[in-house]
Amino acid sequence: MSRLLRSIVPRSLISQGKSLGARSFSSSSVIGHKPNATKRLQGTGAAPQRTGLANEKQVFVDWNSRKTSLFHHFWLRDHCRCDQCFHPLTRQRIVDTFSIPKDIQPVSVESTESGMHLVWADGHKSTYPWDWLHTHSYSPILRTSEPLQDRQPSLWDASLSSRLPTMDFEQVMNTEEGLASWLEQIEVYGLSFVDNVPVSVEGTESLARRLTYLRQTFYSQGMWSMSADLSHADTAYTTEALPAHTDNTYFTEPSGLQMFHKIKSQGTGGDSLFVDGFAAAHQLKQISSEAYRTLSQLRVPAHAAGDKDIFMIPSPRANPILNLTPRGELFQVRYNNNDRSTLNHFTSHEVEQFYDALFMWKSIITDKKNELWLPLTPGRAVIFDNWRVMHGRSAYTGDRQLCGAYFPWDDYKSKARSLRMTDQDKDRLL
Repeated sequence: MSRLLRSIVPRSLISQGKSLGARSFSSSSVIGHKPNATKRLQGTGAAPQRTGLANEKQVFVDWNSRKTSLFHHFWLRDHCRCDQCFHPLTRQRIVDTFSIPKDIQPVSVESTESGMHLVWADGHKSTYPWDWLHTHSYSPILRTSEPLQDRQPSLWDASLSSRLPTMDFEQVMNTEEGLASWLEQIEVYGLSFVDNVPVSVEGTESLARRLTYLRQTFYSQGMWSMSADLSHADTAYTTEALPAHTDNTYFTEPSGLQMFHKIKSQGTGGDSLFVDGFAAAHQLKQISSEAYRTLSQLRVPAHAAGDKDIFMIPSPRANPILNLTPRGELFQVRYNNNDRSTLNHFTSHEVEQFYDALFMWKSIITDKKNELWLPLTPGRAVIFDNWRVMHGRSAYTGDRQLCGAYFPWDDYKSKARSLRMTDQDKDRLL
């Protein structure tokens, strides 16, 4: 094997029987990086050392952590970041994937200060920033977490009453820092309180629209205002107590957030209840992994059919109470026992499994240590994650008016990401 081959190809690849193709490829050691790349790669052992052709289908990047990434030629051409292939303003792909030859190979591979530079047979040139390559390395995966992973949730119980995540209305409305802190509280705790909100539907709406777009449903065109008048055939429009639940289990996509503001309160009772569904699921998993598995696998149908012109069911017809990602991570609690439809699709064994698990779940979410009870007063609004935090209320007497809104999940998450990420972050992560 020639001395040139040894200088370009990592020993690990040579030992695996890899060889260079027929074309000549150039490679040079890295002199430096653009400032952004250097900053993002510090302390990770990810500064690139060498790059070149690994075999007839792939190029390699040697990192100073003694790890080597392999990238397919086709994948690299399909992910070219130049302005002709990836729109610099819209951040949309404009490369024609299907016009790329499947056996495409670069005619040169070079390490530069800005990244790995490739020239293709048709003369097209592609440059891949080092931090982008490290973030998106797939063979092997080098990132220690998913690039767009959400904030790590902080689980809580009734003791949260002594340290409620709270913001001031003026701070949220008038500063970007206040808005960002508000969203961070929602992401981390699943709920946040805002004090000194104007005691009116209009004042509450200004706060709601500061967050993101409002979701229209059959309940309202955006903001809703409710009292015990049964204007909708739903127990929420009565004075009865409501057990801990999430809203919209009968929607294909339940609302992501919900806001409450009590703008009128004359009478007794009506305290608000909040339960951290992620904390409850964690406790259930510790008590019985079988019960946790049951509630994450067996699908529960739901409906809203009280109003004359409404017959709402989700697609698919039924969903688990605990919804997991393909990696097995909990991302959504979907629970309202009052809106549950007839369970006519379980086997006899599943019926027994489901009720056993459901009773365990109920004992956890009604445990006093997990129940956060608060007497919301006019001027204090609360916003909470409807995919995580269950809510309820005690029965009440007298005259009470509550206003609020639903928010789409994706728009809420988009706003949170856009506030904590720079344009450079977007370029690196996409």
